[in-house]
Amino acid sequence: MAVPKKRTSKTRKRKRRTHKNLSAPTLVECSNCHEKILPHHVCPECGHYKGKKVSGN
Repeated sequence: MAVPKKRTSKTRKRKRRTHKNLSAPTLVECSNCHEKILPHHVCPECGHYKGKKVSGN
């Protein structure tokens, strides 16, 4: 069984975990109603996508 020879220091552990973080979602403005939406998604407020009405809201 693999067992560590030395204890992992706090610094080494923290250096390894520097990239384990959450990022805020990218939001863009709807071209029709100017609400913030996720890119490449239909606007939940007005139902437009790429300038065209696509859902029956």
